[in-house]
Amino acid sequence: MLLQQIISLFLLAIPIACISWTVTKEEVFREPRTYCIDKSKNCKTIIARKFFYLFTCEYCFSHYVTILMLILTKFTLYLPDWRGYIIAGFSLVWIANTYMSLYSLLRTDIKVERIDATIKEQELNNKQ
Repeated sequence: MLLQQIISLFLLAIPIACISWTVTKEEVFREPRTYCIDKSKNCKTIIARKFFYLFTCEYCFSHYVTILMLILTKFTLYLPDWRGYIIAGFSLVWIANTYMSLYSLLRTDIKVERIDATIKEQELNNKQ
């Protein structure tokens, strides 16, 4: 039972990380994110600023995606009652954010490799 829950934990964290990353980082949501960034800096009330900030921070947004995922799946961890939902929620957020951190490192490495390849290619073209 616990092994199945742990496997589910690591699997459920994947779509949470995917949704959180896509909304807060990817180009497809750039315009709404730009709007939210502007509102998070320029709204008059702190509540409004914090509300719009939630859509620009992958860590913050992952909490809300996790809550939605817990409602959809009724997933609990370790305990079958409300305490299991709390344990599952924080565990899912932690795993999802670990996934996003690893993804960010991977993308950075790939970007650096592409830049290095472009520089080397330009150097070769300049020598010819």
